[in-house]
Amino acid sequence: MKMIDAHIHLDQYKDEEVRLILDNSILIDSLVTVSNNIESCKRNLQLSKQYSKIKPAFGFHPEQNLPSEQEMTDLLDWMNRHQTDMIAVGEVGLPYYLSRDQKVSISQKGRYLEILETFISLAKEWDKPIVLHAVYDDAPLVCRLLEKHSVTKAHFHWFKGDEPTISRMLENGYYISVTPEIVYKDKIQKIVHQYPLDLLMIETDGPWPFEGPFIGKRTQPIMMRESIATIAKIKSLSETEVSKRLLHNTKGFYMI
Repeated sequence: MKMIDAHIHLDQYKDEEVRLILDNSILIDSLVTVSNNIESCKRNLQLSKQYSKIKPAFGFHPEQNLPSEQEMTDLLDWMNRHQTDMIAVGEVGLPYYLSRDQKVSISQKGRYLEILETFISLAKEWDKPIVLHAVYDDAPLVCRLLEKHSVTKAHFHWFKGDEPTISRMLENGYYISVTPEIVYKDKIQKIVHQYPLDLLMIETDGPWPFEGPFIGKRTQPIMMRESIATIAKIKSLSETEVSKRLLHNTKGFYMI
């Protein structure tokens, strides 16, 4: 049962933790490690040079303070120089949780949208998939930008949203991925019930911690075995069939 973690922040793990993750599980085919900023990009690039299973994506995570103009210029210049090293543009998107907590003004939200559109246009120009942090009310805004730039290779990680948005994403062929949260969260199980298996991937978003049977445990890609078991129950398929198709989906999307 080979697995690909389609979204993990490996740069946030210690070197020894990374080594143990890769040395101790023959079940892990690859790890798509996403970046938060330029230092995160550099760390992920370095890890990918050490381990062939690590596939880095470069970008700017939206749930943080806006970058300065110089910081954005430096990041985009660096990404341009390392196009061939990255598997995708990501993680990028909109600051839903900062906005919910009233930590983002209307003008700042406009700037986050501008930055996201820059990344979307570059993903199109560079012919790279894009990894998106876009949940609930932000997802339709992101769909609109993807449609504007005719970007179809879009991966909405840990997606959460309403039925009209799900229908729109399905029409456009956008992929989603689910975390181990699917094991104990009804709302994620309902989304997986609606979403076709051919557009699904699995992830951990590690080191983000989980509850349920994972409470108190350091997030590891091996936890995705439980995700596969839950998806198999929802889709009324064997775990072997589900794991094969998820692996096929992720390899095809990221050209691994």
